[in-house]
Amino acid sequence: QVQLVESGGGLVQAGGSLTLSCAASGFGSIFSVRTMGWYRQAPGKQRELVATITRGANTNYAASVEGRFTISRDNSKNTLYLQMNSLKSEDTAVYYCNAQVVPVNTGFSPVVHWGQGTQVTVSS
Repeated sequence: QVQLVESGGGLVQAGGSLTLSCAASGFGSIFSVRTMGWYRQAPGKQRELVATITRGANTNYAASVEGRFTISRDNSKNTLYLQMNSLKSEDTAVYYCNAQVVPVNTGFSPVVHWGQGTQVTVSS
């Protein structure tokens, strides 16, 4: 069973930095992890895209984090990262990672899996 486990959240002062990690496991070598992404959900708001990265390292960022956050991945470890700098109080949210997992050399569509989330709180 595919599992995504986030870590690295916590409490930080405005202007500070945090690095989130997301480790994907529970699938064998016959599967490939395609696009991975970070999303966040603040209290009372809908979940929103933060950043995505393809297997080939093409990235996409929400305008609100562009220039402050950096998404990266280690395909050999099936691990996703989010380096967050110059944090603002409005970055406070639960951060979720997701991953598109697909059997290699098949015509199947990828299945999207989600982690359980990690809390990031930025104090002003």
